[in-house]
Amino acid sequence: MIFECELKALKMLKPSGRGLDLGVGTGIFASEIGAEFGIDPALNPLKLAKSRGVEVIQAMGEYLPFRDKCFDYILIALSLCFFDNPMSVLREARRCMKNSGKIIICVILRNSSWGRHYEMLKEKGHDFYRYVNFYTIDEIREMLSSVKLSIEKIYATLSYTPEDEPIIEEPSEEIDERSFVCLSAISESRCER
Repeated sequence: MIFECELKALKMLKPSGRGLDLGVGTGIFASEIGAEFGIDPALNPLKLAKSRGVEVIQAMGEYLPFRDKCFDYILIALSLCFFDNPMSVLREARRCMKNSGKIIICVILRNSSWGRHYEMLKEKGHDFYRYVNFYTIDEIREMLSSVKLSIEKIYATLSYTPEDEPIIEEPSEEIDERSFVCLSAISESRCER
């Protein structure tokens, strides 16, 4: 049910055209929205992504093996928190995004109930979460602004806590009390038109 809610929020941003998933992992999001390409440094998840129909490349988000302005959208779903240098990743994504394109970022917000839960696991040295750095929406907005991108649309979900029974809910444009946020960011020059 949690994945269904997350996917609904992502699909509200209507990704279309030639897509790249940065941090594709097993390819679950990429395959659901039709992203043709995915990169990840981890080989084993890439094998599963490939079996889901995603063209995969083992690579780092900080050094994308693609030419400038070749993607209509670039998805960064639940992976921004794992990058050692998220600013380098955003600069590279910006370089590979067409002028008319967008970057879609899906995150668990640090100051949300799920974010606080994962932060607690991180503090306890959890094998998976000890390497993550969660962000607030203001921090993400600031990072995007530094690479000349502005938030176009936001949809959020997971209004329930990790202790609650999961439910399927419709995405909201309101972030308050929601943990999972998907946003699309476009060139600041497109916003000025």
